[in-house]
Amino acid sequence: MDAREQKGLEIAAKARIERHGDRCFVPSQSGTRTNSGNHYIVRPDDSTCTCPDHETRQVKCKHLWAVEFTVQREYTNDGNVETVTETVTVRQTYKQEWTAYNQAQSREKEKFVELLAELCKGIEEPEQKMGRPRLPLSDVIFASTFKVYSSVSGRRFMSDLRDAENKGFLTKAAHYNSISRYLENETLTPLLNSLIEASSLPLQAIESDFAVDSSGFSTCRFHQWVDAKYKNPKLMHQRDWVKVHLICGVKTNIVTAVEVTDRFVADTKHFKSLVDATAKNFTLAEVSADKAYLSAANLQTVVDHHAMPYIPFKVNTKPPVMGRLGPERMANRRRKEKARGDLCRRMYYYFQFNQTWFLQQYHKRSNVESTFSMIKAKFGDSLRSKTKTAQVNEALCKILCHNICCLIQSIFEFGIEPTFWAQES
Repeated sequence: MDAREQKGLEIAAKARIERHGDRCFVPSQSGTRTNSGNHYIVRPDDSTCTCPDHETRQVKCKHLWAVEFTVQREYTNDGNVETVTETVTVRQTYKQEWTAYNQAQSREKEKFVELLAELCKGIEEPEQKMGRPRLPLSDVIFASTFKVYSSVSGRRFMSDLRDAENKGFLTKAAHYNSISRYLENETLTPLLNSLIEASSLPLQAIESDFAVDSSGFSTCRFHQWVDAKYKNPKLMHQRDWVKVHLICGVKTNIVTAVEVTDRFVADTKHFKSLVDATAKNFTLAEVSADKAYLSAANLQTVVDHHAMPYIPFKVNTKPPVMGRLGPERMANRRRKEKARGDLCRRMYYYFQFNQTWFLQQYHKRSNVESTFSMIKAKFGDSLRSKTKTAQVNEALCKILCHNICCLIQSIFEFGIEPTFWAQES
């Protein structure tokens, strides 16, 4: 199966192909605007397509392959009678539990503050020996996370914060300027990471398949004028952004580990830390990721946790060949490199000879795209903070808000009662 055939299989599995007469409308994967909208017109009888790949190279493009996979025709002659059997691939849909969904959405805000307050109870307060009395860290994180959840300005958020104070969820409603100022504290970063981890633990019995990916969150800062003038003038009107790397469960979209970095940090460097952090609390069965995470070390990381990695190989990938190692290398180094080479070779041939099954399992990776879509649609795809530390903490607050919302949905859908470390101690 070549690259075009493989991409056609992906389109047939994910996209909706409409047929009108002798024409099939295949959606563009890149969203390119065409004469027929965002679709390419395929005529299977003539084996023609309006995409640039077919018109320029006169080859069987991925859209022709997608139509062939979607609608397969088998002609049989039974005497003078010709019968046509048409097999149409039906797109898989999932039933929505509307009763649980309606209850979770209608009671989300009241459950959110309750779960957030329970999480914040596990934060240990450092001893203060001098200086003005500071706000408790539990109140700071509660106010910061609740503000991100409300998605309004600090001034408009004060009524919600005072209401939470009256209900006993925090000791004192901080000033809106104090909430923004406390986000610049580096002490909050490890605490927010620990709360994200704790918020995922109630779903240990549900999640066993995970997916890894990264996405960017824009900031309110633009690129520096010096860089735009002397390096690239196109940077003049471009915003800066940060990169969020996370691993999530494919069933409930709960985030089990997250790291926030600069915008140009490579994705593959954070794969091992995310998988290792998840393996401490969950039993891994499958881990899916896109081609950017393909490496022998990443494959070995998943296998070391007794899980199956579903990371597709690139088009130009060749079968790994074990070379001879020099005698100067240590014995354990040779064994490690040989094991990685054997693993890559086995995974390569497994991918080549089982692509249909492999792509079906790899399709679970789309859930991490849904996770990012949920976070950005509900809590915004940009960060309001100005300093680097505050931007990292604000991004972590978005992830924590998302996890609590996933827990609320699980309460009504699976009947789970979340318990955290504060209740166990």
